[in-house]
Amino acid sequence: MSFISNVLAPPGYGWKTSDGALVKPTSRQLFTEFFSRINIFASRKNWLPFFSWFSTLSLAPFFFFFIWKEIHDFNVWYLLVAFVYGMIFMGTHGTIWYHRYGTHQAYTFSNKFWRFFTQNLVFKLIPEELYIVSHHVHHALSDEPGDPYNAEAGFLYCFLADANHQPIAKDLSEEDYYKAAVMLSHTGVKANDYATYQKWGSIAHPLNALLSTLGNLAFWLTIFYFIGGVYLVVSIMAGAFVWGVGVRTFNYEGHAKGETKHVSGFDFNHKDKSINQWWPGIVAGEWHNNHHLYPASARSGFLTGQVDFAWYYIRTLKFIGGVSSCRDAKKQFLENYRKPYLEQQQIKDGVPIV
Repeated sequence: MSFISNVLAPPGYGWKTSDGALVKPTSRQLFTEFFSRINIFASRKNWLPFFSWFSTLSLAPFFFFFIWKEIHDFNVWYLLVAFVYGMIFMGTHGTIWYHRYGTHQAYTFSNKFWRFFTQNLVFKLIPEELYIVSHHVHHALSDEPGDPYNAEAGFLYCFLADANHQPIAKDLSEEDYYKAAVMLSHTGVKANDYATYQKWGSIAHPLNALLSTLGNLAFWLTIFYFIGGVYLVVSIMAGAFVWGVGVRTFNYEGHAKGETKHVSGFDFNHKDKSINQWWPGIVAGEWHNNHHLYPASARSGFLTGQVDFAWYYIRTLKFIGGVSSCRDAKKQFLENYRKPYLEQQQIKDGVPIV
């Protein structure tokens, strides 16, 4: 078995059947797996998925209080703050940090300051380890058995994936463990040695993860409190909660709910089921079909109207010296895909190509 097929802990129901077909577990199987994976009393090696869900669900009281307050004393400005912070700030940061840098290293920071600055631009809800290692697997096995968020297996398969499918295997050889650890080395996450990995079942140490998350939270709570008081904090935490829940639905939607729904002239990658969507594209720069076409590009908004806030941030840092280099595949995309498509359309319409 190859490293990329072996690096994640297989769920109890397995990745595929004996004849190689994708296992599509029932809702009961998925929830049984989920609760076993976040049960820290059964095994301390379950700490990472537990921590990920605890970080998100701890914001739920802020969300419900915010909804109650808006119902009884509606304020459009706080609603706008919650929306912009959750959808645009949190969403774009996910693309900038976890996706384009953490997984694909599409750009390089000039120094550790700018890396730390970018890493902590918003509230920290997702541990890098859960996202980055599994996302490498996702690209290697996209829409195939072993893809940790294969949309063909249904909504819950994707929604619960960070607990059920994304943690690394607990029985990696020393060689394979260090291969996995290298995937995080550029992010500043301090990796456990092999003996500590065997104890905790993770690349990151729980104490380091807890301290970095609490430090990030304390900083931003203090800043927002002094800017606008308690209700500004509540509004922003509510927006962050919505993003923390919503981001777990993205790959199901981003891979067309497991169906083939490519739009001619808009989705040019037909090797998997990824599609470009206007909403995640505009609010987070996540033009997913473009991204699967050129995963190592720091820009994925290639076509006219494809707003890419993540790219604007990266380019701004490049301009001021915070980013030393970045890859932009727009020119290759236009030459290799957009231009041939337009030429074919001209031929179909009987228009001579000049």
